[in-house]
Amino acid sequence: MRQGHDTTTAGISWVLFLLALHPDVQERVCEEIESIFPPDDNRPATMQDLNELKLLERCIKEALRLYPSVSFFGRTLSEDIQLGGYHVPAQTIVGIHAYHVHRDERYYPEPEKFDPDRFLPENTENRHPYAYIPFSAGPRNCIGQKFALLEEKSLVSSILRRYRLRSVRTREEQLIMHELITRPKDGVLLYLESRKKVQ
Repeated sequence: MRQGHDTTTAGISWVLFLLALHPDVQERVCEEIESIFPPDDNRPATMQDLNELKLLERCIKEALRLYPSVSFFGRTLSEDIQLGGYHVPAQTIVGIHAYHVHRDERYYPEPEKFDPDRFLPENTENRHPYAYIPFSAGPRNCIGQKFALLEEKSLVSSILRRYRLRSVRTREEQLIMHELITRPKDGVLLYLESRKKVQ
């Protein structure tokens, strides 16, 4: 659970940062949110509400593609394999760098571009299952990934119901720390402007 809080916090930071940099996408997400929560509706989100936030979910997935919370991990081979023409014996520890996997141009044209529509069903159905691994993959994948997505949708939608976001830094200016968790160096600096109209 402790690890899940850290990774989810990083994921939330990155999606808020990217939405702040893309006001057109942010406004589309806010329209989606307002279709479920009218402006004066202060009730908390239900599971059904969160499941209807399809565009927001695509934004979170795209943020996790660009900034996977755990950008590298290792696996020990259980059997000998051939990899790129080389024999790799069982018990070898293999490092997998999700940050670079998610920038493979065969699957993600213009890989540095923030494009939530990469995760429309028609754009994902033929994608290799291991081309997107923010929660690892296979038998050792993260058991909390569905919970993490719901948690991020809940918090991000709650913020966007109240505030319009702008970023202090550009993507080039925002440095990344690849530690155990992919963190924004010195945090993410945002301007928050109330969405409520002044009477």
